[in-house]
Amino acid sequence: MLIFCLLLAWTVVPADGILRNTETGLISGSPFLKGIVVFIFVFFAIPGYIYGKITGSMKNNQDIVDAMSHAMSSLSIYIVLVFFAAQFTAFFNWSNLGSVMAVSGATFLNDIGLTGPFLLVGFILICAVVNLMLGSASAQWAVTAPIFVPMLMLTGYAPEMIQAAYRIGDSTTNIITPMMSYFGLIMAVAIRYKKNTGVGTLMAMMLPYSIAFLVGWIILFCIWVFVLGLPVGPGSETFYPAQ
Repeated sequence: MLIFCLLLAWTVVPADGILRNTETGLISGSPFLKGIVVFIFVFFAIPGYIYGKITGSMKNNQDIVDAMSHAMSSLSIYIVLVFFAAQFTAFFNWSNLGSVMAVSGATFLNDIGLTGPFLLVGFILICAVVNLMLGSASAQWAVTAPIFVPMLMLTGYAPEMIQAAYRIGDSTTNIITPMMSYFGLIMAVAIRYKKNTGVGTLMAMMLPYSIAFLVGWIILFCIWVFVLGLPVGPGSETFYPAQ
């Protein structure tokens, strides 16, 4: 692994590295970034194979294929969720329903004068509730982003801050929803120590933590953005200029 890292650094770190962008000499748009998936695969495949040979868990090519198949099987739930999320997003793009809802919602919010912390806190709470039914962060973002991002942009907020608010709502209720992909794993571990543990038991035990995290992050978010006026990231905007 160390040798592979040194060889990769030799092709990227020098200004004339062969995996840099041939036109600009930068990392951006370089063969290194375009082939990053291959490099990650090789980075883990080489030490994994050597470890398997030393321990005896990989005796032939079939053992390598079985190990790869087992690793990919854990992505099956994610692939299914992404498939249906992609269909939902494609339908929204085709019907323009997301744009209509975004413009109508922004007009309604401006008419009633709902803005500032109350608007963002409401958005965070909506995301927290949706997360109870749709545990995948990427799938939930694919569903909510086409509506809420343009809607809140039309009310004057930058996409960076909208996504920061989304992540608060999305993350704080993960520990109490059975839809989370790791909920079954957590249940399996909990049952080892308490045999009569059920879904309700685990949710009830984690509910106070979920509420505490949600309230704490909302307070921190409001102080950070609306009291101190700090950006949510380096060079990011808080307010969307084209209102």
